Amino acid sequence: MRLDNSRESRNIEDRRGQRMRIGGRGKIGIGTIILALVAMYFGIDPDIVLQGGLDGSGSGYTTTQQVPADATTAAPPPTPESRFVAKVLGDTEDAWAAIFQEKGWGAYREPKLVLFDGATPTACGTGMSAMGPFYCPGDSKVYLDLSFFQQMARELDSPGDFAQAYVVAHEVAHHVQHLLGITDQVAQARQRNSAAANQLSVRVELQADCLAGVWARHSDTQRNTLEEGDIEEGLNAASAIGDDRLQKRSQGYVVPDSFTHGSSAQRVRWFSRGWRSGDPAQCDTFAASSL
Repeated sequence: MRLDNSRESRNIEDRRGQRMRIGGRGKIGIGTIILALVAMYFGIDPDIVLQGGLDGSGSGYTTTQQVPADATTAAPPPTPESRFVAKVLGDTEDAWAAIFQEKGWGAYREPKLVLFDGATPTACGTGMSAMGPFYCPGDSKVYLDLSFFQQMARELDSPGDFAQAYVVAHEVAHHVQHLLGITDQVAQARQRNSAAANQLSVRVELQADCLAGVWARHSDTQRNTLEEGDIEEGLNAASAIGDDRLQKRSQGYVVPDSFTHGSSAQRVRWFSRGWRSGDPAQCDTFAASSL
């Protein structure tokens, strides 16, 4: 990506170096992580899920204790990774401010992006690096442990700066959904029909993928930020974190009824739709007869 001359967002909250101690026993599996992310998105404390473990036996992590940061400790110095994230966030701020104005949606309220190590308190409960990046509607903040980018490259075979930017843009898209009232509407629908919770989550996530594509189109149109191969990196990242790929990798088989984020093909399809159209109106996954 061509972000050398881009501004860095001022909405970065750097908590790196501040640690939380996680006690208890057992391991957190991918199924628990997915459930915790869904719980967090809908404003439920993910500790409830994480403490129960995959089988609800209570054999997972059972205690969380915050270790206060030394008030005299200076904030960690910027790194190339943190500065890149700040530039991507700034780019999303400019793009969505323009889109909100164009669509008559009112002023765009910028989210904060929290950088952390290991675990950190959030308005949605305890956030953990094992969950991957996430958005909490309770405090309108995106949470990111920068080590996830290494995991993307090493374990998910999704290297590249645009793959990283796609992750940030996807979480910012959840903030856009929150501002537009979609988050609340889905939470209400979920309460009325708990059996549809997974399907609703999939539609939320695929819409965020599409909105990330809208950001990419707007960014490139306005500032010529994309380079050859960038979109392919984004598509590869979308595919790598599809529910079917993750389930196959973690447990050796796929359970479509348990999907919460969509299959690899679905995630690629909706990101591509946003990228090609550049129009948020094309991202209505809730009205789509098929995903």
